[in-house]
Amino acid sequence: MMSLDERLDKAEEMIQKSSFRENKGLGNEVGYYIFDYPAEKELYIRERIEYIKKKSENSNDDFKIVVFDLYDIMIDILKKKGYLEKCYDFEKKRGFDRVSKSISNMLKITSSDSLLINYIKENTPEKSVVFIIGIGKCYPILRSHSVLNNLHQMIDTVPVVMFYPGNYDGQELVLFGEIKDDNYYRAFKLVDWEEKNYDYQKYIFKAYWQRY
Repeated sequence: MMSLDERLDKAEEMIQKSSFRENKGLGNEVGYYIFDYPAEKELYIRERIEYIKKKSENSNDDFKIVVFDLYDIMIDILKKKGYLEKCYDFEKKRGFDRVSKSISNMLKITSSDSLLINYIKENTPEKSVVFIIGIGKCYPILRSHSVLNNLHQMIDTVPVVMFYPGNYDGQELVLFGEIKDDNYYRAFKLVDWEEKNYDYQKYIFKAYWQRY
């Protein structure tokens, strides 16, 4: 078994490969990946992501790592629309479940015109690798499979990596290791827990055919 640090090191190594950044998979599939990790390691994962991002910036790489925190984007949209304080009041009167549904509807979470997804698309440079974080902080307003499905429809030129506090086996998403989300088949696990001599293309090829 690989340690979390070893997996993060391998992930950093993989995004440096031109084949990864050029988004060339089987059948020219869009490169969508999930890096799962124990939820209790959330703060450490954030630190490592910031480290990887700054290291890339200081290395004069010919691509940019852009990090989108879904929670921060959601709060920013609510503030700009003047809804944040109203949400607090609404929760006191109607409860958390009702306010969660209202926020989801306002953000058009399940729509192809999702405000969150549009924000990510509008702020993603051509030569980049997209890191998505914060999905755990957004539960239950945002669900992983909805975010990934909508991203897939909007972003198809750069690789996208979702950092996921839970478990992903290539099909099933389990948030925090306890809450089962809808199955998702269109993303590859960025780095498995099993120790492998990673050849990126061979790994993707094997993972692809294991699904069918």
